[in-house]
Amino acid sequence: MGACAWPIAFHPGRGCELLGSGGPGASDKILFLDLETTGLAGGAGTYAFLVGCGWFDGGLFRLRQFLLTDFAAERALLESVAQLADDVSCVVTYNGKTFDLPLIETRFALQRMQTPFADLAHVDLLHPARRMWRQDDVECRLTYLEQALCGHEREGDVPGFEIPSRYFRYVRSGDARPLQAVLEHNRLDIVSLAMLTARASQLLDEGPSAATTPREAFGMGRLYERAGLLDEALASFRRSRSRRGRCARPPSCCDGSVATKRRQRHGASCWPRATARPVTCARRRRHWPSITSIAFAIWRARTFALEALRLQATAARQDAVKYRLARLDRKLGSRALPCLPLA
Repeated sequence: MGACAWPIAFHPGRGCELLGSGGPGASDKILFLDLETTGLAGGAGTYAFLVGCGWFDGGLFRLRQFLLTDFAAERALLESVAQLADDVSCVVTYNGKTFDLPLIETRFALQRMQTPFADLAHVDLLHPARRMWRQDDVECRLTYLEQALCGHEREGDVPGFEIPSRYFRYVRSGDARPLQAVLEHNRLDIVSLAMLTARASQLLDEGPSAATTPREAFGMGRLYERAGLLDEALASFRRSRSRRGRCARPPSCCDGSVATKRRQRHGASCWPRATARPVTCARRRRHWPSITSIAFAIWRARTFALEALRLQATAARQDAVKYRLARLDRKLGSRALPCLPLA
């Protein structure tokens, strides 16, 4: 497995972008980050006692783990992490947007140190993974995804809820044997994170034709759409519709019509056909028909307003119709849409 492009990177203050094989940062150092902590509550009382870092170095994948052997040594640990992250262009995590990065940045702040992750692009793989691979009855954990996509099943893996107690036992007794399974758990998480990111990047680089399931194609369409690549998004939604068996997500025709709307294609060839399609998804039976129906109603109102402009009317009436058209265009998303973060 070699270095590859990354799906969607969020840049602080600059939104997000899809990084392809020729995109920005494709040849720069990518850091895979995973923390083991003394609890899940966060805040000043939660320590990151194990910081696992992985990166590609030529044809090799290197991994380094920083263990907090004593609470007084936290500053030394953070200095080592900052030194490793000094030449990094992007950090990849799994649920790092809400947990890992805020927690470690809190630890840097409490030590009155500058965080090395403030200006880095950030890929939280949890959100693309949910879009492409989540099953309705299975939680989207790394262990599940590595088994479903990579064919690897962990044996004797330590449960996550046991990890803090194992560390506290080590702190009290000095016996590091309980931490052996924790170190292995962290190592496997980083390797799985790299493998799943490579899989997502390969799909997005190869395009909609690389999708093997309707869900995968649907998720690719959502990712392309958020990155502003609307041609690829529409192609992915069409592939999802053509390969759809049991509907596991909202009908992709709805997303196809939304993506078409965002491309400023307001013709009747898209929305009437989308609203006429039967809804086969029970989970959002009420919500998704309303999206395309409302969009089609707005388009019809815009058509009538354009016809009204051709009529002989007073200047005040003409101004009122133009004001109405401007409001409808805003509703239809005729202005360029900004790239939004994956949330």
